[in-house]
Amino acid sequence: MEEAILLAVAASLCTATSSVCQRTGARSSPPAGFDLWLVFRLARQPVWLLGIASMILGFVFQLTGLRYGDLALVQPILAAELLFVFGYLALAGSRRVKPRDWLAAVAMSAGIGVFLCVASPSGGRPHAPGSWWLLAGLATLGVVVLALAVAFGPGSHPGTSQRAAVLGCATGIAWGFIAAVIKELSSHLGDGLGAIYSTWSLYVLIAAGAATMLLASHALAAGPLAASQPGFTILDPLAASLLGVFLFGEHIRTNVLDLAAEALALALVIAGAAALSRSGLITGENRHPSREHQPTASSAANSPPATPRRPLRRTNPKLTAAEPCRPRALSRDPAIPADGPSPDPALVTAARAGPPQPGRVDHDRESEPAAA
Repeated sequence: MEEAILLAVAASLCTATSSVCQRTGARSSPPAGFDLWLVFRLARQPVWLLGIASMILGFVFQLTGLRYGDLALVQPILAAELLFVFGYLALAGSRRVKPRDWLAAVAMSAGIGVFLCVASPSGGRPHAPGSWWLLAGLATLGVVVLALAVAFGPGSHPGTSQRAAVLGCATGIAWGFIAAVIKELSSHLGDGLGAIYSTWSLYVLIAAGAATMLLASHALAAGPLAASQPGFTILDPLAASLLGVFLFGEHIRTNVLDLAAEALALALVIAGAAALSRSGLITGENRHPSREHQPTASSAANSPPATPRRPLRRTNPKLTAAEPCRPRALSRDPAIPADGPSPDPALVTAARAGPPQPGRVDHDRESEPAAA
């Protein structure tokens, strides 16, 4: 039992490291639409490859832990992946993780852990009918296609938390389907390599795994890790549990007390998700750096009006530092300017006399010959 707990904790830590590394590698290249070559472009970055290696290592730890403990013991511990992701964000993130963010993450992880522990899926058959697998595959594909339509449809914008959350939820459901396919494949491991290569589950696992990895890459490149990671952590075990009940006929506890505890656990998960949706880890990473310190509409409405600034008075360019600044003297005579140098006396006399009168000028011209 101790080995199963330690291996489950190691698997959870590895998957959290994988999400952080893949988000770091995909942060600089958010696709505007669905890009089939996104995985190949991200594979050029060493940090993204480190995330893939960490994911594979976590998968090995999970399978090994299931050899030493039951699924009801290992699966709830894997829900601590969300807490490890928030720990990485607190240590190396650009934004501080607030106490309410920690409380939301703890609520979601504890809620899904309690639900899986109380429900405790068990029993069932090792194989499922082919028609049921077809129905489960079509339902999963329909959810993924709907999520892609919402994420990349008209009105959507790249690099937003809404797109990351939608794609994260679709990825979690797809991972739950992958878990069901792995369980189907594991039932053939004791029949030899020939039985493994001849079963359909191996090829469905390869195709569906590649498609899910591509979907996860889009989710991690679309927006903040705090928006996409809850879908990975919460919906993966929920979808796997539901598919286990539907496909393999597993039984969950359905008495009154167990159903009440399961409902309260799911309500705790929903409350944590609602609190996390308003976190600055989600809303703050999408803000453009030039708008980082700009006030919001509500803060601008509540702030006092700005005091109007008085216009600066122009100084006289003729004044120098050696000349004292004298106040302007008001002149009663409109012909004399209020400031500036003294005018010519002849110009002042002409200005006081006003414009010449025509009759007076003609009279003076007529009297000039007589005087001569």
